Amino acid sequence: MITIDGSQGEGGGQILRTSLALSLVTGQPFRMERIRTKRQKPGLLKQHLTAVEAAKTVGCAEVEGAALSSQTLEFRPGPVTPGNYRFAVGTAGSATLVLQTVLPALLTASGHSTLTLEGGTHNPMAPPFDFLARCFMPSIHRMGPSVELELSRYGFFPAGGGRFHARIEPAKKLSRLDLLERRSIRSRQARILVSKLPEHVGQRELAVVRDELRWREDECAIEAVQYPVGPGNAVVLAIEAEHVTEVFSSFGQRGVKAEQVAGAVVKQVRDYLKAGVPV
Repeated sequence: MITIDGSQGEGGGQILRTSLALSLVTGQPFRMERIRTKRQKPGLLKQHLTAVEAAKTVGCAEVEGAALSSQTLEFRPGPVTPGNYRFAVGTAGSATLVLQTVLPALLTASGHSTLTLEGGTHNPMAPPFDFLARCFMPSIHRMGPSVELELSRYGFFPAGGGRFHARIEPAKKLSRLDLLERRSIRSRQARILVSKLPEHVGQRELAVVRDELRWREDECAIEAVQYPVGPGNAVVLAIEAEHVTEVFSSFGQRGVKAEQVAGAVVKQVRDYLKAGVPV
């Protein structure tokens, strides 16, 4: 068993999720200490526990220390077992990051799997559903496996309540992925998502995108979230090039002006276009 210092680097939940994913793939058990020790609320939160539970279930693992606020965890994986699974964060914590934890192992499992994940689908500091569907999974497909995603309900912070489904058809072996250039841009799309908020919020954000990036009217749209669980707002910009589609996002927060939300994602797009890189 190897020991990992969970406070290394950024020191958040990502080192835990990556360790769980790699443990499932390699069969290597590990012990993690000082989990999120520098955070305002140290140790495991509900969203981290959901990722641990998902890894435990998929990998038939033995786990010690899986409790709220725990700063130490031992994980001993067994055989990865494909199947039909449902994992619910129970808060607005990111459900996409739970998928990130178990997906690598299921991409080369012995059979297909279906996952239902509930929690946040559009969160700050996490890849939104749109990124997985339009950017990440198409690259996975080029490596052999097939992953179909379906969003059935949006989940924004702080209400959560989102839900999406993943159908995974694995490959016996992952093929090599070469992604060295993006080539010519084929299309652009701006989606302003508004849930239980005044209409002018989306209009102000859209005005910033169109004025700053000079995108056409037919490339931009405001979408009112159907069957909203709670208030929320996201600006999602996608650039489809010949070799890759890149997705950028920014999320509305209490006390932050709509113009600032849109301005933040516009800057990401400008930096990306100026750099001339695929990722």
